Amino acid sequence: MLTLRKSEERGFANHGWLKSYHTFSFANYYDPAHIAFRSLRVINEDFIQQGMGFGTHSHKDMEIITYVLEGALEHKDSMGNSSVIYPGEVQRLSAGKGITHSEYNHSQTELAHILQIWILPDRNGIEPSYEQKTFTTEEKQDQLRLVVSKDGRDNSVTAQQDLNIYATVLSPNSKIAYTVPENRYGWLHIARGKVSINDLLLSAGDAVAVETPQTLNIVAEAEAEVLIFDLA
Repeated sequence: MLTLRKSEERGFANHGWLKSYHTFSFANYYDPAHIAFRSLRVINEDFIQQGMGFGTHSHKDMEIITYVLEGALEHKDSMGNSSVIYPGEVQRLSAGKGITHSEYNHSQTELAHILQIWILPDRNGIEPSYEQKTFTTEEKQDQLRLVVSKDGRDNSVTAQQDLNIYATVLSPNSKIAYTVPENRYGWLHIARGKVSINDLLLSAGDAVAVETPQTLNIVAEAEAEVLIFDLA
C-alpha cells in the first residue's frame, strides 16, 4: 500500500524573500497527521531570493541535510566551516549538542531552490560535525545513487541514524525499481518532473509513504529527480 502526500496539501509560508513548502509540520504550520515519518522530521522545499537567506541561528540534536536543486547556497557555521553548495552536492550538518549557522543564496542574480531535510538522530548530545560531498548527474542517471547512510559506505555522506537516502535522475520513459525490505519503511519525494510509481502518477513536490515490504516500479513520465528514504 502507498500513502500519497500531494504537493498542494503541504504547508506553505511566504516571507517575501523566502517561499517554503513544508511536507511535515514546521514553524507555524501544524498538521497532527503529518508530524514526521519514522526518523524523517522535515522536508522543506525552499525558494530563496537572490542574496537573501537565513541569518545566524541555532540548532541542537538534529541531522540537517541540504540538497540543492537550482542555484547555490552559501553556508557558515560556528565550527568554522564556510562553503557554497551547488546542485549535485549534499551537505550534512550534525547539530549535536549545539551549533549556530547561517545560510544565504550565494547568487545576486539567480533564485536558489533547495530541499532542507531534517533527520532525528539516534542519540543526542554528540559533538557537532559537518560533511559535504559531490554526486555527479552521471552517478545518478537512471540508477539509484546512495548519497546518505549510517556507515558512509560507497562514499556517501554519513548521518547519525539508521537510514539510507538514494537519489536518482531519470530520463523520460526510463524505469527503475526499488524494494522496501522487511522491517523497513520508505518515503519517496519527487524533487522534479513527473513519475509513476506502481501506476500512481506523481509530480514535483508529491511524495508517497511505504509501510509494507514491496517493490516499487518507478517510471519517468518526463525528466525527473527523485529522493528515496529507506528508514528503520
